[in-house]
Amino acid sequence: MIEDKERWNIRHVEKPMKHTVSPIVQSYVQHAKVGNALDLACGTGRNTHFLEELGFSVDAVDLSDYALSQISDSKNIKKIEVDLDSYNLEKNSYDLIVNTNYLNRRLMAQMIDALKEGGLIIFETFIEAHEKPEQGSMNPDYLLEKNELLKAFIDLDIIFYEEKDGINMRGEKNKTASLVAKK
Repeated sequence: MIEDKERWNIRHVEKPMKHTVSPIVQSYVQHAKVGNALDLACGTGRNTHFLEELGFSVDAVDLSDYALSQISDSKNIKKIEVDLDSYNLEKNSYDLIVNTNYLNRRLMAQMIDALKEGGLIIFETFIEAHEKPEQGSMNPDYLLEKNELLKAFIDLDIIFYEEKDGINMRGEKNKTASLVAKK
């Protein structure tokens, strides 16, 4: 965990993401009941701050203490520094779960259980390129397979699903899968 934390701290300092809200969050947050929200792997809080401004109480969860230090201190934001490889989500706790640019398959089923009835999940992360990966590309363990995200949440009411080529928040080419679903 210490090595991962150091690696992420360095990455947040040397290759910071833009502070703009994730477009999928901005587009679909109105489908969620304002209440308790979870921002998984929240980084420096671009989505956390947006959700708080909308009236959500947000659990901002990340491994990087540096990233969490960039999040405003607020009575409506609870910063949780934790290794997500061992963290467990509390059942029936959230009206909204946001997961962008992060994949931990172990948590996918837990996300469904952590949603309250009527709760919304907004999930967007990277998928495998179906051509030969470029040198230095992402670890395939952190890339979804085609339709994997859809299959993981198929028992929910799917509001939106898409797989597409795009540009990430650092300006790099990528392929993403995006899902919005309600319990």
